[in-house]
Amino acid sequence: MKKAFLLVLLILPLFVRAQVLTDPGVQQTILQAMDKIYNCEFSEADGLVRQIQTRYPQHPIGPILRATQLEIQYLPLHENKAATAQFVQAADQALGLAKKMLDRNEEDPEGIFFALTAHSYLASLHNSKGESVKAVGESKKAYSFLKEGFGLVNKSPDFYFTSGLYNYYIERYPMDHSIVRPFMFFFQDGDMEQGLKQIDIASKKGIFMRPVANYYLAHIYIKHEMNPSRATTYTKYLADKYPNNPLFGMINAEALLLAGRYAEARPYVQRLKQQSNKLVPLAVNTFDGILAEYADKNDKQAAQYYEAALKLPSSESYTKEYHAFAYAGIARIAARANDRNRAKQFYKKTLAVAEYKALIREAKAYN
Repeated sequence: MKKAFLLVLLILPLFVRAQVLTDPGVQQTILQAMDKIYNCEFSEADGLVRQIQTRYPQHPIGPILRATQLEIQYLPLHENKAATAQFVQAADQALGLAKKMLDRNEEDPEGIFFALTAHSYLASLHNSKGESVKAVGESKKAYSFLKEGFGLVNKSPDFYFTSGLYNYYIERYPMDHSIVRPFMFFFQDGDMEQGLKQIDIASKKGIFMRPVANYYLAHIYIKHEMNPSRATTYTKYLADKYPNNPLFGMINAEALLLAGRYAEARPYVQRLKQQSNKLVPLAVNTFDGILAEYADKNDKQAAQYYEAALKLPSSESYTKEYHAFAYAGIARIAARANDRNRAKQFYKKTLAVAEYKALIREAKAYN
């Protein structure tokens, strides 16, 4: 019953959500810390986060920054038990401090924002670990804070992100998963067009939320709206500003490739090859396959890359779709070789894992 709303909360991880503090100097330190975290410069981020925590020991911004860093530094977090324990401790600490702020003033925008953040972080972690009951529990706790945020967009442009994400997905999710439709009367209606506009505002005007708004708006345009060209507007900003971030690098290369901008994508794919994150090899092999197939017109080499990609484990949260890309690539190559049975076999495998509408449409169209 709570599955649709749970999705909305589960796609709020990875990046800090904060209100504007009154001290401009601290604001700049926070922004510097976030830039270091996003760009995977963790040693530099450590010192800045310590400065913030020392100056504001009773504010949730410090532990939230720490949780955000752990999420990115140990991606995928749930596979590292020690880092996961530290993450939970930081999120719980932030939640406790946010609740103290709300005890003093239940309408405090910062308290609302950080309570929502902490609950969504914990919900996302539980979901990644397959702990659905705990994930739903955290989601239910966050819902009231999310609703309060609807009326706070004029307090901070950062609230446009959470409001926009809700407006979009509360409508989109039941469109894609009809089984949840009977339960949607529990939730406030959304507006997908308004949601896209709100997230776009956050991507341009957000003080703290600009990177995450760009990231998720790009994801929406690739996965749901089938408009990778529009997505590149957001992904190139991220990849150029944060060149060391594997998530930003992967989504940017993906958007450029799906938009057919192969020459532009190639150097970004090469840059990914220099990164050591465990998620990268699957992405790189998939991207090399797309380049070989479409840019170089070399089906034999493309098939080798796709097959190499399929031998690598995927992450449910981050790289699952690259297996779908690889299956579809092999299917196309088989179809061009007039091997209809193999093409049908691999399009069937595509449909078993694909979530992107364009891939699903392609696989279903082959008969």
